[in-house]
Amino acid sequence: MNRQQIFDYVYKKHKTTPEYLWVKYPSYAVLRHQANNKWYGIIMDVPKEKLGLPGSGSAEIMNVKCEPEMISQLCRSPGFFPAYHMNKTHWLSILLDGTVSDNIILDLLDMSHEQTA
Repeated sequence: MNRQQIFDYVYKKHKTTPEYLWVKYPSYAVLRHQANNKWYGIIMDVPKEKLGLPGSGSAEIMNVKCEPEMISQLCRSPGFFPAYHMNKTHWLSILLDGTVSDNIILDLLDMSHEQTA
């Protein structure tokens, strides 16, 4: 699943449009509730080395809020990591390179939306 597919989904389901908040990181897109302004997702390109991935360059990830028990279980599976640059107890990073199925990505995104409502 790529970022545009995620943007299309969150617009259709939650009426969310991505926000680009940082000049230094123009590709970082925040997904936020309209009613309370809380973030429920952020899509970023981060250096692979920051995630412990082999190779050079960057990887596209999405951070979502998640139950701590789920985070510990999911982080044992390919494509999931403790949240990059967020609270690792309550946030999870998902690799957006096809490793994780679209359905799981969308389910976790919806759960994050509910948890931050």
